Amino acid sequence: MLLLCPTVLSLISSSLCAAAPQRDSKSELHSATSNRNKLLLISFDGFRWDYDRDVETPNLDKMAEDGVKALYVTPPFLTITSPSHFTMLTGRYIENHGVIHNMWFNTTTQERKQYYQAQFVDSYWDNGSLPIWITAQKQGLKAGSLHFPGTAATYKGETVRVKQVEPPFYNHSDETDWRLNVDKVIGEWFHQQNLDFVSLYFGEPDLAGHKYGPDSLNVKRWYGKWTGGQVKKIILSKIPGFNFKDIQFQLLDYGPVGMLLPKEGMLEKVYRALKGGHPHLHVYKKEEMPARLHYSNHPRLLPIILIADPGYIVNGLLPLNNHKGEHGFDNEVMDMKSFFRVVGPDFKKNMTIDPFDLVDVYPLMCHLLCINPEINDGHLENIKHMLVSSKNTVEDEGKTNNQVEVLIGLSAVTGFLGLVFIITTSYTVWKRTTA
Repeated sequence: MLLLCPTVLSLISSSLCAAAPQRDSKSELHSATSNRNKLLLISFDGFRWDYDRDVETPNLDKMAEDGVKALYVTPPFLTITSPSHFTMLTGRYIENHGVIHNMWFNTTTQERKQYYQAQFVDSYWDNGSLPIWITAQKQGLKAGSLHFPGTAATYKGETVRVKQVEPPFYNHSDETDWRLNVDKVIGEWFHQQNLDFVSLYFGEPDLAGHKYGPDSLNVKRWYGKWTGGQVKKIILSKIPGFNFKDIQFQLLDYGPVGMLLPKEGMLEKVYRALKGGHPHLHVYKKEEMPARLHYSNHPRLLPIILIADPGYIVNGLLPLNNHKGEHGFDNEVMDMKSFFRVVGPDFKKNMTIDPFDLVDVYPLMCHLLCINPEINDGHLENIKHMLVSSKNTVEDEGKTNNQVEVLIGLSAVTGFLGLVFIITTSYTVWKRTTA
């Protein structure tokens, strides 16, 4: 069974909160770029914490030498794409930001929207937590996003002002597009349009891992060694005492986690039938969910939540899910942990830090951009020791750095070639080299 981590993070930024230089006759572009940090957040979907260990990854190794790497990062539960990426953008646990699944659904009409269609349901994303794009824009910065989950939505009447939303049936494995997208972000958005913050998403190797499985050449093309095994299916209709006639709405067949809304008066019956009904299925009433998962206190979550053990997925009437690799498991499972690298003038070099939670990345990004964060669940205190000076703030008048470099930090997803290009691109000289 292939276990895919939900996301990878990359950060690219200039020096922290540099003091403004004296006005001179230089162009406004030079003045603006001198006064503001530049931050690039990169996600490679599906890159597990240990995928660089059994293959040669010279560019990732160089990042570790020139910057900071974490042993791993713990993503939020539910460990799938949209919820985890929105946690990156908001610093909130999933039960607090409300993007509880890749799927949008309506329990009354029985309507469901798959991952791509759900990107355009504004009310699903705009649920009280502002992503960092909007916060940055409200504080005078320019933000952009390319293909990042949540990019298409409107938040309190505002959208990320420079954006590219992936078209339907987009081929995330097209390396030509990777190069074009990197050129667009670095050359056009950062240089020509002088953006301050950009998020960039690559959908591989997540799709290859789902489709072909851990031992396929398709997956090994993206990164080295995957764990092997077979997907095992838990079919609810085969559990004695359980009957779909007792269910008003279900969200099943999308991996190891399922949710059920029993008909009125049927909750206890459904719960008792499923509880203990399969040795590898954990059944919770919503309020009984382990507190450490932060996946119980939101009205969108259904009354009964099902979580399968690693190596198992939950199906309803028939085994509809044919993925050969999957994520969405408990975030304490090591195969769900994320990969992280960060490089830039404000970060220490050749430093390995202990694991931390993905929610902590948001306050770090706000610190790099010198903006006031929204309410969030992260703690800069947990990771500020990776900074050259943990005392840098907007008031650090004594430190002036006129060098606008691209700083890169990486969490847990694959998209290795695209990452190579970004790592080797300097915002100042605009020269890309490839290994």
